[in-house]
Amino acid sequence: MLDRVRREAGAGARGRHRIYLGIAPGVGKTYTALEELHRRKARGTDVVIGFLETHGRPHTAELAEGLEVVRRKQIPYKGVTVEEMDTDAVVRRKPAVALVDEIAHTNAPGSVHEKRWQDVQDILNAGVTVISTVNIQHLESLADIVENITGVHVRERIPDRVIDEADEVELVDMSPHALRQRMRHGNIYPPERAERALDAFFREGNLMALREMALRKMAQVCELDLEEYMQQQGIDAAWSAGERVMVCVDDQRHAQDLIRRGWRMANRYRTDLLAVFVETPGWGSATPERKRALEENVRFAEDLGAEPVRVQASDVAKALMQVAHEKNVGSIIIGHSRHGRLHELLRGSIVQNLLRLASDVDVHVVAERDRSNR
Repeated sequence: MLDRVRREAGAGARGRHRIYLGIAPGVGKTYTALEELHRRKARGTDVVIGFLETHGRPHTAELAEGLEVVRRKQIPYKGVTVEEMDTDAVVRRKPAVALVDEIAHTNAPGSVHEKRWQDVQDILNAGVTVISTVNIQHLESLADIVENITGVHVRERIPDRVIDEADEVELVDMSPHALRQRMRHGNIYPPERAERALDAFFREGNLMALREMALRKMAQVCELDLEEYMQQQGIDAAWSAGERVMVCVDDQRHAQDLIRRGWRMANRYRTDLLAVFVETPGWGSATPERKRALEENVRFAEDLGAEPVRVQASDVAKALMQVAHEKNVGSIIIGHSRHGRLHELLRGSIVQNLLRLASDVDVHVVAERDRSNR
């Protein structure tokens, strides 16, 4: 919420961003966005389609008729021509409102930005209001939960701040039973693909979990909107700034799971997230691969809005507690040590030492996920 306030304070003529958030593919995000575009056009607003993904659904394509479509950019890639949104053309056209579908999409190599949501930022900065769509499974902070529940590794993701900084977010909801019926009737995928989907990603349990995630996210959005309104109106709020959440980061892949968990906790408590790396004396001789992996994890934490903190110390547990006390940390998230029992007996366990020292801070020890079946 604070990021949105700061952004608006210096935004000038920045356009407004309205996001239709779907619980899963096929709930009608794009259809709903097109209906809104028609309503705005009927009221005399200058509207265009910046990019539309019909996914071969005839009803969606029919609803797009009568709306101006900005011509797509043609990008040659590996012997084929890939079509992407022509962001510059949308900005030059300067409509009042532009529809940009599927903002988690990864652009073809050679594009100005890697992700379509970044193109949306350029359009907003040009003063154009954007109506966009995305599904809940594409949120970066939920990637590990989505994979654990559905077994699907979602590669196309957006930072949660895209949702948090939007001016309006509207949930496009549907019961799991109704969505599965839509699938069976061929309204989402062709019949040969629908049967496979119903037995995989579109299992009823998966859809129930995705729906709950979307509802929780919308509850957070509503809380932020209410808190912002109360502050703007000078209403005394009972909100507490709260103690910060700290994640212990290293060069291991598991660190990104910890960062996601930390972000969810910080978001739930409406507080700040710290990503702390303790550089021990031996780190200078670490391999380039390990150092690159660490920097990737730190960038990942920053993308989720965490404040990176780097300290040098020989005693990791003591250094972590020092940071916790200096930064008003109430909860620490750390991964379970993968060293053997003999190593822990000879040199001590960082986790055990931290638990011994953390008399006034909650410590959450997280086991590493088994990725062998992924």
